[in-house]
Amino acid sequence: MAERVGALAGIGNTPVVKLSSFPGSGAGDVWVKLEAANPTGSYKDRMALAMIEGAEARGELQPGQTVVEYTGGSTGSSLAFVCSLKGYPLKIVTSNVFAEEKLQTMRAFGAELEIIHSDDGIHPRLIPEMQERAAEIVTAEGAFPTDQFNNLDTLDGYLDIGNELVRQIDGEIHGLAVYVGVGGAYTGTSRPIRERWPRVIRTVVEPAESAVIAGGRAGSHRIEGGGVGFVPPLITPDSYDRLDAVSTPDAFDAARELARTEGVWTGPSGGASIVAASRLARELGPGHTVVTLQPDSGLKYLSGDLYR
Repeated sequence: MAERVGALAGIGNTPVVKLSSFPGSGAGDVWVKLEAANPTGSYKDRMALAMIEGAEARGELQPGQTVVEYTGGSTGSSLAFVCSLKGYPLKIVTSNVFAEEKLQTMRAFGAELEIIHSDDGIHPRLIPEMQERAAEIVTAEGAFPTDQFNNLDTLDGYLDIGNELVRQIDGEIHGLAVYVGVGGAYTGTSRPIRERWPRVIRTVVEPAESAVIAGGRAGSHRIEGGGVGFVPPLITPDSYDRLDAVSTPDAFDAARELARTEGVWTGPSGGASIVAASRLARELGPGHTVVTLQPDSGLKYLSGDLYR
């Protein structure tokens, strides 16, 4: 891979911090990877760069060709950032249900947005509708689809999170818990950790209102970044050891408390991951280490009701 230049060189190698009080007494340690340290404030910078560079390496993406993606926010922000630096026009299919800060970030980097309106939050048909519209644009314009749910290049971007945690944590990692959207961040983080410590407990986190990976019915919720209403292709039964469903109110409460008590500022999906990681840390008890991710910055959620 060519050496990264400019702001692209700022992707990755993010810090990790141990929470001081959040898991509560009698619990193991919870460490949080601060992915908001990436250039656009999200771990999706890793994925976006991997998808574009993978397509470039295979000759699938031509200079100046339009890129198309369907996204609820951070993927679009990250793709807009990468495409702006590499000279690719970008068209994003998204929705009004996602944080306005994310949509504005896409526009700031030059992306063109098409908004699919929803009055029912992140409902089971929303992501499929966005996928269908993105496919129509690709066909009509001869554009390149990054197609995040079915793009295996995403793993190349996220494997470094797991590799970095293996190097950064002093001692054994006993558990991890990550909220699942596309599934790349969870899978990429967990693989190197499980290779190093085969007995690690890998936890997939999803919304209680739409716990489809656990076999439940798809429903509406407000935990952006996941709970898409179907099982992501990257999430297979052998990829996890347990499932944990977190409600929207619990995710919101955890995100707020995390900001107030730990100074770790994130959104609803980060709150959901913290809830699940803390549950696991309490089950395992003192002397055990659980890791999770701050997927993005709380700055992306100021216009909504999370921090209002």
